[in-house]
Amino acid sequence: MEQALAAADTAWILAAFTAVALMVPGLALFYGGMLGIKSALNMIMMVLGGFAVAGVVWVFFGPGAVLGDSVGGLGLIGNPFTDVGLASLLEEDPAGGIPAALTAAFHLLFAGITVAIIAGAVADRMKFSAWLVFSGIWLVLVYFPVAHWVFAFDDEDAGTKGGWIANALGAHDFAGGTAVHMNAGVAALAVALALGARRGFPHVARPHSLPLVVLGGGILMFGWFGFNGGSAGGANHTAGVVVLNTMAAAVAGLLGWILVERITEKHATTLGAVSGMIAALVGITPAASLVSPLGALAIGVVAGAVSCFAVGWKFKMGYDDSLDVVAIHLMGGVVGTTLIAFIATAAAPAGVDGLFFGGGIDFLGRQIVAMAAVFAYSFVVTFLIAKVLDKIMGIRVDAETEKMGIDVPVHGETAYVMDSFTTGTQSKMRPSDFAEDRDIIVPTT
Repeated sequence: MEQALAAADTAWILAAFTAVALMVPGLALFYGGMLGIKSALNMIMMVLGGFAVAGVVWVFFGPGAVLGDSVGGLGLIGNPFTDVGLASLLEEDPAGGIPAALTAAFHLLFAGITVAIIAGAVADRMKFSAWLVFSGIWLVLVYFPVAHWVFAFDDEDAGTKGGWIANALGAHDFAGGTAVHMNAGVAALAVALALGARRGFPHVARPHSLPLVVLGGGILMFGWFGFNGGSAGGANHTAGVVVLNTMAAAVAGLLGWILVERITEKHATTLGAVSGMIAALVGITPAASLVSPLGALAIGVVAGAVSCFAVGWKFKMGYDDSLDVVAIHLMGGVVGTTLIAFIATAAAPAGVDGLFFGGGIDFLGRQIVAMAAVFAYSFVVTFLIAKVLDKIMGIRVDAETEKMGIDVPVHGETAYVMDSFTTGTQSKMRPSDFAEDRDIIVPTT
């Protein structure tokens, strides 16, 4: 019986791993479609490149740094030298259960996607080479410690200590509202400030392909069922509740965003609908095992509405977060992580009551401390990384490349074939044809 359960759990995590892996091209399409035609491929490459760098670094010492025994028992960072190169994961665990190699692979996706999310804030102006270097350094100095705080739990049987947020503080974050989404959103704000605004901001290129945005968003939603459902640790009751809550939040978030749009802008947009869905998925990530389906609806609609309002902050405050990583990921993470302190119910798998169900005020206090710590650490270290890299190698493309669009100068290709045909001849579009600004839109938010 135990072997059958272990096999079922392993099969579910394998399926979840596959779904989460699809989030990488999904994010690339979601981001790429939101940009103008002259830099869409660069955005796709930023997502893929950042993910690839994170994956390579993870294989060297990621599992030890994130999930390993805390150095000095302080709860700050795991021992990165526990299993360099992951050679020990080739050995089968005689105790059975989910293979350690699969757990390491699953968390590799979390690390890589967190890095890739940041790319949306620096679109149209960051050097691709600088982005790749930044990705590796940020993963080691920011993601590894924060993920250890949140994802590493004490193991009395093994005699290991985990992260301080998960254990000493006792804050709740089911699948990465702080470690993944808030962490990426705060980092996005820091690096956007370090880079400065795009040329001509706030006049920005309109999304060149809303169908690509919808396709990418749909793939992301599909992957999220693996992201959250796989975090249940197996094919169990918790996974079923988590998947239901994830879906409930997504549909509520879509409606929350377009309702705000309809009230404030007199129209409901396709871009807004997909953005609201993603914001809600971010919001339910820390809460999926702690709330009822009605609670998931509440988190979804609030996350969608709040994130919609937050989009306008960049125009009022002057920071150029190109693709609204701050509005969607930072604010979505804040909404979800905060609301569970109010609407968590002991009837849900996690078995914890929030304030509305008789829980104590200390629950809210722990959540606030966790969020404040992630915000402060991620912002300060990310900003310093960006500034140091700027001094060493420069992190922004030159003015001519920025004006032309990054795809042709950096990658030597364009997103679409735009050859013109004449009788017996073919004339290719030249890089100089991209030099003029076209399709710009003035923000109304």
